[in-house]
Amino acid sequence: MKGQDVRTQVAIIGAGPAGLLLGQLLHSYGIDNIILERKDRDYVLARIRAGVLEQGTVAQLEQLGITARLHQEGLVHDGIELLFGGTRHRIDLKQATGGKTVTVYGQTEVTRDLMDARQAAGLVTVYDADSVSLHDFGGVSPRVCYVKDGITHEIACDFIAGCDGSHGVSRASVPAQSIQTYERVYPFGWLGLLSDTPPVSPELIYANHPKGFALCSMRSPRRSRYYVQCALDERIENWSDDRFWDELRSRLDEEAAETLVTGPSLEKSIAPLRSFVAEPMRFGTLFLAGDAAHIVPPTGAKGLNLAASDVHYLSQALREFYADKSSAGLDAYSTRALARVWKAVRFSWWMTSMMHRFPDTDAFGAKIQAAELDYVIHSPIATASLAENYVGLPY
Repeated sequence: MKGQDVRTQVAIIGAGPAGLLLGQLLHSYGIDNIILERKDRDYVLARIRAGVLEQGTVAQLEQLGITARLHQEGLVHDGIELLFGGTRHRIDLKQATGGKTVTVYGQTEVTRDLMDARQAAGLVTVYDADSVSLHDFGGVSPRVCYVKDGITHEIACDFIAGCDGSHGVSRASVPAQSIQTYERVYPFGWLGLLSDTPPVSPELIYANHPKGFALCSMRSPRRSRYYVQCALDERIENWSDDRFWDELRSRLDEEAAETLVTGPSLEKSIAPLRSFVAEPMRFGTLFLAGDAAHIVPPTGAKGLNLAASDVHYLSQALREFYADKSSAGLDAYSTRALARVWKAVRFSWWMTSMMHRFPDTDAFGAKIQAAELDYVIHSPIATASLAENYVGLPY
């Protein structure tokens, strides 16, 4: 059965933070858009993701007027701590960058705020959209088809924004000969645990330890998120809460190990780490943004923030197209976005290489890591470089 065809200016694939942020920005510019999401709202909100926001990401949310909850519940951080050799060393992000900070606010909460704002504005989001397919995006009359409740629908549009992640239909719809991919798969994963316990430190602790990397993070003053590096073949059912807490404690400094508050896990999962970039990010009237185009290991806290910078470039380009009848921004989108993407990929790779124990790390490699860390904390230039990248490079 076929439903009634509709038309919009921009069809957005994916109702994650990239698609939702793009939709709200376009709406604020008077550009019509429809979002298609293959899962339901609850499923999208159940995804556990990172929560360190760059100032540029926060600024875009402020532009949309949807930061009331973020400013009430988000935690502004002026620094991070690097732990190695049994000692913590603080990197003062604010001082090293001339006043820039990051805000700890869960990606799930960002998604919820964007969903609520979109609903309040009466904008169309189609959840449970099955069999989404992209058509004719190589020309000037692209279409998106999908099935909802057994009925096939078609959306005619000017442009398609693929914001549907690394396993979505958008990138997969591009002919193989038109796209080039670059990938680095890391030989370990992160075992993460979420708990309703107070964080062990007011700022994030990145730990380099002979047993492997560890990260102490948080979602709020009462909810913590912890990670330990693990082998890729680890099975989550082999990790009881007690085993996780014991392993984490063994990788922390003495003070943190003694003050760590443990409790039952709300969620445990193992995530593999990889770096991935697809080039270009434009194919005719199809534009990729966020995880549909690139993946970074979470060590540098760049995933959501890279999606936000892509959306900034794309929303500005579409605004210029409709307001000024100029395609210059659209033509430059891929080049501009990828220039920032690759810098973030480099930083995330560097942080991962410096903080983790690789299977082939020998005594020489361990000494090189120690020397790198010592240089970072004692050289003002090296400290500033880490801080500049961590708080986010300018758009």
